Amino acid sequence: MLAGRHGWRTLMTAPPSPTTDTNAEIPETGPLSAREWIALLFDEGSFDERFTGIETPDPLRFSDSRPYPERVEEARRRSGGDEAVVTGTARIGGMDVVAAVSDFRFIGGSMGFAVGERVATAMDRAREAQRPFVAVTCSGGARMQEGMVALLQMAKTAGAAQRLHEAGVPVVTVLADPTTGGVYASYATQGDVIVAETGALVGFAGPRVRAVHDPGEEREALHAEDLLAAGQVDAVLSRMAIRDYLVRTLALVQKSAAPDPDLLPPPVGVRSLLTGWAVVELARHPQRPRSLDYIDRLTSDFLPLLGDRSGTDDPALVGGLGRLGDTNVVLIGQERGDLDPAGERRDGRVTPAGYRKALRLIRLAERLQLPLVTFVDTPGASDGLRDEAAGLAGAISDCLATMAALTTPSVAVVIGEGGSGGALALTVGDRILMQQNAMYAITSPEGAAAILFRDRERAPEVAEALGVSASVLHDLHIIDAIIPEPAGGAHADPQGAVRLLAPELRRALAETMRQKGTARRRRREERVRRIGREYLPGHSLLRNLGDALGDALGAAGQLGHRIRRRGEQQTDGAPVSEDGAQPQETGTTTG
Repeated sequence: MLAGRHGWRTLMTAPPSPTTDTNAEIPETGPLSAREWIALLFDEGSFDERFTGIETPDPLRFSDSRPYPERVEEARRRSGGDEAVVTGTARIGGMDVVAAVSDFRFIGGSMGFAVGERVATAMDRAREAQRPFVAVTCSGGARMQEGMVALLQMAKTAGAAQRLHEAGVPVVTVLADPTTGGVYASYATQGDVIVAETGALVGFAGPRVRAVHDPGEEREALHAEDLLAAGQVDAVLSRMAIRDYLVRTLALVQKSAAPDPDLLPPPVGVRSLLTGWAVVELARHPQRPRSLDYIDRLTSDFLPLLGDRSGTDDPALVGGLGRLGDTNVVLIGQERGDLDPAGERRDGRVTPAGYRKALRLIRLAERLQLPLVTFVDTPGASDGLRDEAAGLAGAISDCLATMAALTTPSVAVVIGEGGSGGALALTVGDRILMQQNAMYAITSPEGAAAILFRDRERAPEVAEALGVSASVLHDLHIIDAIIPEPAGGAHADPQGAVRLLAPELRRALAETMRQKGTARRRRREERVRRIGREYLPGHSLLRNLGDALGDALGAAGQLGHRIRRRGEQQTDGAPVSEDGAQPQETGTTTG
């Protein structure tokens, strides 16, 4: 197996950014002010504060130990700002962004009308300018002193974030310590990519709020690391490493050019030399390169994205943002994980949570109009009773339906075992490639033998009948191209397998990226509808009749054109030849 360069969840321990190592005035722990976060994350001198002319109202004339307006004035003196958020335009790594940065020193970073209005205005500006929106959140939640006016800011900011999604504008969130309440449950969790700082307290309800309903939980709290394990955030980093993460993220969400097909070697036409059980054995070889092996070697940068955002991260489904050559893409892969002693990857059997994670990434590719590349390698979905109860069928169906409706380019590559609907869920692409010794089948040969003969031992003979090889599937028009493998199979020379796959993948991207989105979707739909029709009884007769009718209509069209031309030219008094052309002047006349 290839040694992975990007290992799983390595971003948790990313080194500090060299751009901030000298920032000695920034403390490593404890809440930072908005100005400190700005100094830490954004290019020096690039932050231009805007959207500031929004006053703080007192709708309830609230007073506890002192009137609310006095608290606001005190917060302004202590924080040096006029509200609990600083909004404006800036640059990160030279890339333009619109940003909103919370200030915990201003009444705990709480969100009232002014904060909500500034954040929503900044988001609208990002949408108009088509610039990524970066939110740095550090807040205790909605501001109680403004009552329901404050609570409604959750709807306002979440709605503004949704408009960004609809406009295809990337949204990136940094969860600083602490981020809780109404801010966390509104625009903070709308990030396409979410990174949290190490040890940050994060959650909808803080410990004191939970203690109201359950005094035993007063000391219990969720931190960033808990959310990472639950698939709620994509990375947990020290605050000094977050800038580098943002630079990488923003670079990878930008639209980029398609590969130039003129720079690629000519395609290599191959057939699968093996069939039946021999193909099955090679496709399942334990040393065969897996999805992360290919992702690692094909990309110059890969940013893993974790979790289904519903409480789970399935390690059998990997994915994220990557760069193939000069093209930014979203990558998804079913990961068998032979080096997986805990068995978390279940030999590539993806759970409902894994398919929901894939669905999240598929939708991200569509929103940002980034090409989608999927690597297929699974014996089938994880189909235990718990998986069924957790919505396995619905999760697979959602992947199929969403991939079918994509307007962004999509390429699927079957690199090992393509087993049943669990594989098909990620194989509805504009171009479908398959390695020479991979397999793709309606079910496993063992499963088919058990169903047809009630005897798993007859799997080898059933494998031949199922037509699992790349050559058979190419003849059936199920796949578009067969990718050659090194002699002996991909496991014999993993690096060679990568070298053979790379140009074919780029060629497929180039072909589909040249097409327009609506035409691309229509062509994909027509392709799926067409498969199998040619094997209907009488199909060849209908095809011949169609060809004959087309020829007849073509001839009729040519005749009509000649008649029109003859009429036009006779009106002009010019002689006309049989094909509608005027005779050439020769200097002689005919009788």
